[in-house]
Amino acid sequence: MLDAIRAAAARGAMILSVCSGAFLLGDAGLLDGRRCTTHWLYTDELKRRYPAAEVVPNALYVDDGNLLTSAGTAAGIDLCLHLVRREHGSDVATRLARRMVVPPQREGGQAQYVEAPLPKAPDAPTLEPLLTWLIEHLDRPVDIDAMARRAHMAPRTFARRFRAETGTTPHDWLTGQRVLLARRLLEETDLGIDAVAARSGFSDAAMLRHHFSRRVGATPQGYRLTFRDRSADQRAA
Repeated sequence: MLDAIRAAAARGAMILSVCSGAFLLGDAGLLDGRRCTTHWLYTDELKRRYPAAEVVPNALYVDDGNLLTSAGTAAGIDLCLHLVRREHGSDVATRLARRMVVPPQREGGQAQYVEAPLPKAPDAPTLEPLLTWLIEHLDRPVDIDAMARRAHMAPRTFARRFRAETGTTPHDWLTGQRVLLARRLLEETDLGIDAVAARSGFSDAAMLRHHFSRRVGATPQGYRLTFRDRSADQRAA
């Protein structure tokens, strides 16, 4: 099996592991100098066995080019959907996720499953109405104080509840949703980059490029060209 994995890597294949499958990639010598992850129960052991690897302990999954690793079994689904999104675009990944009855893209990292969330009575309200409102109004400027007011909470209480429910901060969650919307607009419309930035809630094109490049690994224009080319190829085929 190790020989087969090494041979696949040598010919440039994408190598993807789920959960503790990362140890097999380590034994094959593929983790040296590469970013990777595994289930939170085993991240310390992964670091110990493969000290040359750059283990990211809190990630649901890590995309390091042609080497992709995930945390637990459910995170393997997250990673596979990410790979579909990377290769075929947001629309295909979202339709696939809907067919599988799973979220298209989960926010946060493994810490939300390791640490106990804030205790909450069974009848206590959740933030789902607020999250739905935010997704429907991504083009509007909103800060944490405004979110807290809409949720009828003090800002500090709101920040704790938000992290407990989503596994991330309000700003990081909102930025992630705006980048997802920008991806769809770049794939599905002819809007200019300035218009995409405005529609997705970024102050200007420079801010869109900054956050988009950090999260997607490509510029908005480069992303659009890539997925338009692939769409044209698929139609031709």
